[in-house]
Amino acid sequence: MQITPILNEKDYEAALAEVERLFAATPGTSEGDRLHVWTTLVEAYESAHYPIPLPDPIDFLLHHLESRGISHRDLGPFIGSEVTVAEVLNRERPLTINMIRRLHDGLGISAEILIQPYRLVEPVA
Repeated sequence: MQITPILNEKDYEAALAEVERLFAATPGTSEGDRLHVWTTLVEAYESAHYPIPLPDPIDFLLHHLESRGISHRDLGPFIGSEVTVAEVLNRERPLTINMIRRLHDGLGISAEILIQPYRLVEPVA
């Protein structure tokens, strides 16, 4: 199959079929090079037509903690007091830019994810 731009769904399906056909190609061979070009084209088409939205910052933070065995108490150096940590995790207080920087630097969490707007709960009166 000749390498051509992916302009529509028909082209995309054909490109996926070609990637599947070449999937076991050895890197550095002509087929391996063709696979590399096809996967690059497919990735470009998918990012333009099927973008994956960033996750909710608090949901992602909670997942990050759980997946690494980090407790909420360990967030103190990054967010502040236990009360502030609880308020942030309960969506009663937004993350500040300084919190985001510290979480990014200290825990390696993507600042791009953390800076996204997210829902806060209404204060109880």
